[in-house]
Amino acid sequence: MPLLLAAAVTPGAARAQSSARPITLIVPYAPGGASDPVARDFATLFGQELGGQTIVIENRGGAAGHVGAVAAAQARPDGQTLLFAVNTQLVVNPHLQRGDRIDLAAALTPIAQLATYQYVMVVPPELGVTDLAQFVAFAKSRPPGSLTYASSGIGSNNHLAALLLSEAIGVRMEHAPYRGTGPSLMDTMAGRVELNASSVTPALPLIREGRLRALAVTGAKRLSQLPDVPTLREAGYPGITIDAWNGLFAPTGTPSELLDRYEAAAKRAMLQPRFVERMRTEGMEVVGETPRAAFAAEIREESAFWKRKVQELNITLD
Repeated sequence: MPLLLAAAVTPGAARAQSSARPITLIVPYAPGGASDPVARDFATLFGQELGGQTIVIENRGGAAGHVGAVAAAQARPDGQTLLFAVNTQLVVNPHLQRGDRIDLAAALTPIAQLATYQYVMVVPPELGVTDLAQFVAFAKSRPPGSLTYASSGIGSNNHLAALLLSEAIGVRMEHAPYRGTGPSLMDTMAGRVELNASSVTPALPLIREGRLRALAVTGAKRLSQLPDVPTLREAGYPGITIDAWNGLFAPTGTPSELLDRYEAAAKRAMLQPRFVERMRTEGMEVVGETPRAAFAAEIREESAFWKRKVQELNITLD
């Protein structure tokens, strides 16, 4: 059921005039997923910056976010429907959904990049490895296909991170897609899978409690929450960097004056201390200043990269 978020009007919000009609913000995942609480916090602040605009959160999960992204792309381009997206919905999923009749890259227009984040490679402590080099040696000592890595779904960022590592070390591992990060971490702790490129937030307490061991993070720099854990580049794999992002999108054809207004409001919202701190505790970093044109160029570059990789690695939804 959609959730109404009626933003209280603050003095700073008086610079924008709200619309009498609510804006629907599609979150392409089920309620309670990793993106959901972040989207709800953002929606409240975004509505305030639009002068007390009511924002309706609509969760449209399915197909690793593809269902919700398509719904947003097919909405009327009148500024009343927006998408809170994860990068894979724009740069990976379109290359997996080969029977699709919609080109999401053309059907959705970026408004603002909101935050970036990364993943952490974890293993069960019982595996007996303490760093990535030891894991690679262990993996190479086993028959091909005898090790398994977990992810939150085919085409997800953590699936791609583990797959790229498997390719880089020259060891074939089996992929076990789960319906969410929680179940995949449970099976990792139980030793049913040997590797998990997990979202940071749910993995952090388990790492600190010693129930999981962190080997590397997937981004370009170390995480402040895990300062002793190296990046994959530092661990000897400079070709693997997975920095994911959240972004705000509108159906293509939305009037440019609305896009400009939404971009300005989104950037003010995401730079509020409350949102910045929320992102930090989630292992995310607010972007804030990326111009819309630069964001669009980044999307095109990432999409071209993943189009090649999907073909090279023969990634399919089967």
